Amino acid sequence: MAKMEVQGKEIGVFSQDQDDYICITDIARYKNAERANELIRNWLRNRNTIEFLGIWERLNNPDFKPVEFEGFKKQAGLNSFTLGPKQWISKTNAIGLVSRAGRYGGTYAHKDIAFEFASWISMEFKLYLIKEFQRLKEEEHRLLGWDIRRNLAKINYRIHTDAIKENLIPKELTGRQISHVYASEADVLNIALFGQTAKQWREQHPKQKGNIRDEANVSQLVCLSNLENLNALFINEGLPQNERLSKLNRIAIQQMRILTNELQLELPGGTK
Repeated sequence: MAKMEVQGKEIGVFSQDQDDYICITDIARYKNAERANELIRNWLRNRNTIEFLGIWERLNNPDFKPVEFEGFKKQAGLNSFTLGPKQWISKTNAIGLVSRAGRYGGTYAHKDIAFEFASWISMEFKLYLIKEFQRLKEEEHRLLGWDIRRNLAKINYRIHTDAIKENLIPKELTGRQISHVYASEADVLNIALFGQTAKQWREQHPKQKGNIRDEANVSQLVCLSNLENLNALFINEGLPQNERLSKLNRIAIQQMRILTNELQLELPGGTK
């Protein structure tokens, strides 16, 4: 559950079936915090609202019930007509509105509908809402790009450890010994790229919750992904660990120079 702040009000957002839903209960609170649900019901009983919701459902929902919709449409605008979100959802099988209970409960609407509701509440608020929603999606895409690179490094690490298992670990080794070899090989990459082992990094950053790779920047993660593949290749070729470390460090220096235009990496005791 994500949160946006629009003109001092927190607005909930969640994703469902790759669509974004915005809490119109929160939007209604911008107008009147004590009558939020009543405002939504008043909006729903409006004929223009019913027609808009019906068109949206027909375009996006093959299971929408048009007969029930027509019944609501005929009554819309009458003084005796009332309609709540749950009633609309259950009677028409609508997907544009979602009623949620619990801590983050309230009425949520697909972003298309939520922006329409925001227009009914306040045109100014709608514009700020759209702007903040766009900022939120851009931030999500940026983080997604980072996660993809992080996951790529993890996938390549699996390839890397499989190569270790097949080429460096005799079957007679104990599980504890195998774990030690994995840690040693992981640190080959850490030393080649970061100039220190994972343990050394933890000792220097005792308050950090993550590890040395969690703190890597995008350029380092891209380089790490390449190093993992190369180390797996070198292991398959039977190169000793010290030779692989030297090769990987030279490659890391070359790649990071290209990626950052700044030489930052070296082996302990080596030269830049």
